[in-house]
Amino acid sequence: MSPLRLLLHRRLARPFAFAMALAVPCATALAAPSATSLDAQACPAPGEWVTDDGERRSTAALMPELAERRVLLLGERHDRLDHHRWQLHTLAALHAHRPSLVIGLEMLPREAQPALDAWIAGELDEAAFLAASDWQRAWGFDPALYLPILHFARMQRIPLVALNVAPALRARLAAEGWESVPAKERFGITPPAPAAPAYRERLTAIFEQHADLDDDPAALERFIAAQLVWDRAMAAALSDASTPDTLVVGLMGQGHLADGDGVPAQLDDLGLADHRSLLPWTPGEDCAAPTAHADAHYVLGDESAFQPAEPPRLGVLLEAHPEGVRVVSVSEASVAEQAGLEAGDVIVSAAGIAVERPTDLSAILRRQAPGTLLPLRVQRDGAVRERLARFPPAG
Repeated sequence: MSPLRLLLHRRLARPFAFAMALAVPCATALAAPSATSLDAQACPAPGEWVTDDGERRSTAALMPELAERRVLLLGERHDRLDHHRWQLHTLAALHAHRPSLVIGLEMLPREAQPALDAWIAGELDEAAFLAASDWQRAWGFDPALYLPILHFARMQRIPLVALNVAPALRARLAAEGWESVPAKERFGITPPAPAAPAYRERLTAIFEQHADLDDDPAALERFIAAQLVWDRAMAAALSDASTPDTLVVGLMGQGHLADGDGVPAQLDDLGLADHRSLLPWTPGEDCAAPTAHADAHYVLGDESAFQPAEPPRLGVLLEAHPEGVRVVSVSEASVAEQAGLEAGDVIVSAAGIAVERPTDLSAILRRQAPGTLLPLRVQRDGAVRERLARFPPAG
């Protein structure tokens, strides 16, 4: 999966660029006749929509307009329960206006499409679907956050489309170039449009937070190239699923769509300009405008009481390794540091379970209770050592 690196101390292992919101003006905004300006009243209430020009809309007023688009992008923070509830409610409202609906999922690569088809056809139960789609390895986030959306699609027989490509393909395209990979092996995906200067600047800033550029000067270029592969792959899948009679709704991390960069820019390059980007927004006490621009934001209330508790944090930055997962860095005063883990260590197993990918370790951590011990087998200098990670008690 290199050069994409994963931060387990943030919740689950995912490439870090797309858990974050990025910021430039969005290219398009929704029309807002007879709406109320955000500047004219107090902070908008939960349940309202605020368009990019500051106008307020109700769901009843906005959904008919959105349902007429070719592609909609619904951003999320992957571990936020309220974001997924918002996505489900929005999908249900759109489906009421546009029954010819397709839902695209960043969560799964193209190889999981047969499992999605079998799920919609009612041929798999939850456990069988998660196994057939290789959910844990492909995504790693708690499937319980997504199952209500998957069940909604199944009940309504709404097609589900895998938008992603496997990390190995992203890395190969980023490192070796597009000409080295036959079109069939890359699912016919064409090379991406280059990153706009502002997008490149933000990706660089994200990369520099988590990597030492002196170690490998070419790593930044591979990182940006891999992000563009990711954006292009999802845009291509959305474009392929789109027809004049069908609304395609893509669910993805907000960093893929905020500010008109990422997937929206790649859709434009593919000639599909009829798209809109939507994000959830929980206003702060000062009701400052969202930092990530979108065509419209849905206002959430304080849903923190319902947010699942975060799993214990190990405090390591990881990357794939042939023998397990390699520790790139260890956070100061973290559980990992106290357990004696060091940069360069390769975690071979945790709790007696073999670890082949960062998401394997994420799944184990998700089941780890506060105040307990996690035995780790760690390879260092050719020898395997035992380490005990001691997680602090809750409170």
